[in-house]
Amino acid sequence: MPKKPQEWQLQRGVKMSSEAAAEVAKIACALKSLSVYTGLVFDRDDCPEELRKEVDEGVAAIDKLFIW
Repeated sequence: MPKKPQEWQLQRGVKMSSEAAAEVAKIACALKSLSVYTGLVFDRDDCPEELRKEVDEGVAAIDKLFIW
């Protein structure tokens, strides 16, 4: 039996089609994964500050769209 697609819960006031939400969610999940990865790299001295800032800003933007 085919798996039912994930229904993403949007923040109050955010409106988009379920198809668009599914595509944006793919990006959001990738960004969350990058956030976890960079969190692990933060313990190392060679993590660029620009990378941390970009990831943090991206995660904050995604949090405005979806309820996790």
